[in-house]
Amino acid sequence: MEPNRATGAPADWARPAPSRRYGTVGAVALLAGALGYIALADPHNTTSLYPACPFKFLTGWDCPACGGLRMTHDLLHADLMAAVNDNVFLLVGLPLVAGWVLLRRRLGRSMLPTAALAVVVVTTIAWTVLRNLPSFPLVPSISG
Repeated sequence: MEPNRATGAPADWARPAPSRRYGTVGAVALLAGALGYIALADPHNTTSLYPACPFKFLTGWDCPACGGLRMTHDLLHADLMAAVNDNVFLLVGLPLVAGWVLLRRRLGRSMLPTAALAVVVVTTIAWTVLRNLPSFPLVPSISG
């Protein structure tokens, strides 16, 4: 096998395999379609075609991801304050975990060690309990 003259790598490393390229194109198309649908079909509207949350259906509690579709819709419409109101946990947590995983992967370390996974699980459980308290969203009352 003739190495690539520019990089010294084998020639078959120069391009991804066609099946991998098709998978990437398919994933991007699927993501674009899903985001387009979320942008157009408002999840705040109760008559939309989004399925009900199975966790909420079974327990009556909001799950840690409840409000995620509304948050995504609001972000796609550049309404950050509404996105914060819908699910601040996902709004802050997803980019943090994604950044952590990508950095660890780039450094060649395990992506989510046991301690980090424990922090994610405990934080998620705490958020679930907190958001289902009767006094949530814990805003101080103004008495006059």
